[in-house]
Amino acid sequence: MLIDSHCHLDFPDFSADLPGVIARAKAAGVTGMLTISTRVAKADTYRAIAEAHPEVWHTIGTHPDGAAEEPDVPAETIAALATSSPRCVGIGEAGLDYHYPDAAPEAVQERVLRAHIAASREAGLPLVIHARDADDHMERVLADEMARAPFRAVLHCFSSGPRLAEAGVELGLYVSFSGIVTFRRSHALRDIARAVPLDRILVETDAPFLAPEPHRGRTNEPAYTADTARSLAGTLGLAREELARITTANFFRLFDKAAGTPPGAA
Repeated sequence: MLIDSHCHLDFPDFSADLPGVIARAKAAGVTGMLTISTRVAKADTYRAIAEAHPEVWHTIGTHPDGAAEEPDVPAETIAALATSSPRCVGIGEAGLDYHYPDAAPEAVQERVLRAHIAASREAGLPLVIHARDADDHMERVLADEMARAPFRAVLHCFSSGPRLAEAGVELGLYVSFSGIVTFRRSHALRDIARAVPLDRILVETDAPFLAPEPHRGRTNEPAYTADTARSLAGTLGLAREELARITTANFFRLFDKAAGTPPGAA
């Protein structure tokens, strides 16, 4: 049993055959999928997907790419949307992304991130964190907010440096690895994965992006979680079945609301 802890089933890539995507995932041993919000304004879309497919849960939040579109959504609004949906198990994804020159201003992204941290605390649900080319700033924000009051979170699709992974683990966060860990040149990322405690590791696709080997170049989908898990298991010196057991247990420990509505539950 594997859980794809981060995918985007609302994206156009899957609109023509979402039942087929879910069926292929189940056939590959991926029995649960967490579809991730990128805009609070689309909350009804995520909820509808999760309610139509008992293998799927969802989150509510604003991706940093959308921070300029949704710069001032109150934490209370995000938390209320999350707690009103039985299959909403997390907040986000939210974070900091300075990769593109037209990104929202740093101050706006930070304000949106801090609002999501507040929503995570208020809702009692974990935060899904997106971090890209913002390691130092992200570490400062997380340390500052954790000092104010604790919250649960995962650094998703981890591709940052070793210090952010270390800081995240020190703060009690989980670290999720995507298909990037299977890429031939991802030696440094595999070294980071070896340093993360086993009880803090998750696996994901970030579908439709970042298909793992041997599917690189194709549209990624939740079924390919199995390929990432197989590669990560080899990196960590574990049997694939053991990694599946560990990462699934970690998923339900972090996203504990999902444990009340396991895959297949209406």
